[in-house]
Amino acid sequence: MVTRFDPFRDVDRLAERLFTAASDVGQAARAMPMDLYRSGDHYVLHVDLPGVDPGSVDVGVDGRVLTVRAQRSPRGEDLEWLTQERPVGSFARQLTLGSGLDLDRIEATYEDGVLTVTLPVAEQARPRRIEVAHRAGRQAVAGSAAGSVGSVGSAEQQAVEG
Repeated sequence: MVTRFDPFRDVDRLAERLFTAASDVGQAARAMPMDLYRSGDHYVLHVDLPGVDPGSVDVGVDGRVLTVRAQRSPRGEDLEWLTQERPVGSFARQLTLGSGLDLDRIEATYEDGVLTVTLPVAEQARPRRIEVAHRAGRQAVAGSAAGSVGSVGSAEQQAVEG
């Protein structure tokens, strides 16, 4: 019995597995394309779900992972398809959420085939302005000579004092 040695066989198998996994992720992205942007103090996620069963749309948060699930049922089985490009079945997308979001106030609506998820920014993560306290002026260090580096003052302060 003669065995043929192919050094690339294992590499081919590995590449096939990787491409299959990548195409599964790509299929989910094609079945559920999304947009995500920030608007003021919240993020907005739009997921296109045309033709899905409205009752099958499910949005959930587990820890810091947001999961969107939906199902598109196949059309009648007695059809003779000429072309069928829209995927059918169950689809899911997951997003890892950052720590600056208020997970208890997430809202979702489904209208005209578009799922909209609003993710509010947590109060402690919102940008805020910090007020800077102003003092009337710095006093000269005791014992320093006039005009030396130790005396500090602006023309405005000198006009007020003098």
